Parts: sequence; structure tokens; C-alpha cells
Amino acid sequence: MPIITAEDLSLKENKEDVYFLDIRSEKEFAISHLPNAKLMAYDNFDAAQVSGIPKNAEIIVYCSVGYRSEKAGEKLMNAGYTNVRNIYGGIFEWKNQGNMVVGKKDQPTDSVHTYNKNWSQWLKNGIKVYE
Repeated sequence: MPIITAEDLSLKENKEDVYFLDIRSEKEFAISHLPNAKLMAYDNFDAAQVSGIPKNAEIIVYCSVGYRSEKAGEKLMNAGYTNVRNIYGGIFEWKNQGNMVVGKKDQPTDSVHTYNKNWSQWLKNGIKVYE
């Protein structure tokens, strides 16, 4: 699965032509996500859900640290999508690098759902939210 670093993605000039797919749960997505990301929850993920995206479009997938998004990205590539990359380190690394995430009503937030206390150790920059 090809990757893109949070740093390289944040420097990317033309993000308007990119499809961002958040492969976390609805609960995680509701706390925060990358701007313009679409929720594609891992538990129900199927490449058919993105049939409206051109096969050659640039698609960036992410989750908390990269495992779930790697599996979803592989499904997309197996379905014929040719330009899929996974954010190395997921939304945690994105936020650790000082990049913006948005929450309710697409307003900037410092909160990130960290799944549980153990996973929280990987978020260094932001407000840790978990239950």
C-alpha cells in the first residue's frame, strides 16, 4: 500500500482534486476529521461505496494510525483504483505535525478521538478524547 507522509500531504498545493476517505468509526469521525473527508467506516467498508469516484482519482485514506486505512486502501486497489495512498501514522501523525482537523459543523478543533487510553500515547499534539 503506497503511503504519503503528513508533511508531504500538508505541503500539497492542490487538495481540491483529492478524495479524503476516513476509515474510522462514526464516533471517531464525529470528534474530528481532516477537512473535506468522507466517512467510510472500516467495519462496513466496501469499495462499491466509492463507485462514484473515478478509478484514476487521487484518493487519500486514513484512520487513527494507519492499519484500518491500509486494509481499506488495499480493497480499493484490488477494485481497480490506481492512485490510492495511506497517510503514514494516520490522523494522529497529521495532528502531531500541527495540521488542522475539523469537528462538528466543520469547525477547527484540537480534539482527536484516540480510541482508548493505550492508543492515546501516540497523539502528542491535541486533546485526547476516548471512552
